[in-house]
Amino acid sequence: MTETGIKQERILGHNKRINILGIQIDKLNQKETIALVEKYVLNKEPLHLIGVNADKINSSRKNPRLKQIVNSCGIINADGASVVLASKFLKQNLPERVAGIDLMMALVELSEKKQYSVYLLGAKKCVVEKTAKELLKRYPRLNIVGVEDGYFKEEDWPRVSEKVKHANPDFVFVGITSPIKEYLVEFLQNDGNRSVFMGVGGSFDVISGEIPRAPQWMQKTNLEWLFRVLQEPKRLFGRYFKGNSKFIGSVIREKFSNKLEKVK
Repeated sequence: MTETGIKQERILGHNKRINILGIQIDKLNQKETIALVEKYVLNKEPLHLIGVNADKINSSRKNPRLKQIVNSCGIINADGASVVLASKFLKQNLPERVAGIDLMMALVELSEKKQYSVYLLGAKKCVVEKTAKELLKRYPRLNIVGVEDGYFKEEDWPRVSEKVKHANPDFVFVGITSPIKEYLVEFLQNDGNRSVFMGVGGSFDVISGEIPRAPQWMQKTNLEWLFRVLQEPKRLFGRYFKGNSKFIGSVIREKFSNKLEKVK
């Protein structure tokens, strides 16, 4: 476990977790997640808050470094309907899907209310700047202490780290492609940054208005993934259809291999 992971365990305490295909996932709903996250903020303890879906689990199984980072995170949410369904199939019921963008917005709302500071890191310069403006429209008292695009190289990470340290935010929302996002957060925490870091995927694009979000009925019926595929079929078709099929097959094999182990 990394030094960052050890620090996170101190506050993590005894989160109830399940294991799906070697990936740990917390049995937390959104409300419980927010309450736990705030403990990290109040204690100024570093936290890597991560959401896993079928694609992240598939990627982690092929990438030992990513798997180690994911499993060492202080809070690991199920950010995918397929993961929640898999938990029920394996009789390890997760309470609900904790959608990344919904959790981010809830934490932003909390930040305005409690005057916690926020740093936006990632996406194109125009997108992250529009995201900051849109958030301030919705939450006028929000304390945004840093806005930076994600177009930098690994050799620039120490510079980025120094900027984050200087701003000393309570929350850093990171809109960078995985697994670079996870590697960057690990670096920033190991470099002494004590913020709550949350990867937010394409949330900046949605908040800024660059791409639309699925209508409410699709969100409520767990069809948001389909809306995303229809928006970007070339990029997302393989991830969702091939990736989910692979994930489902692996879950089925795990269930029956566990049954065989019990028989033995």
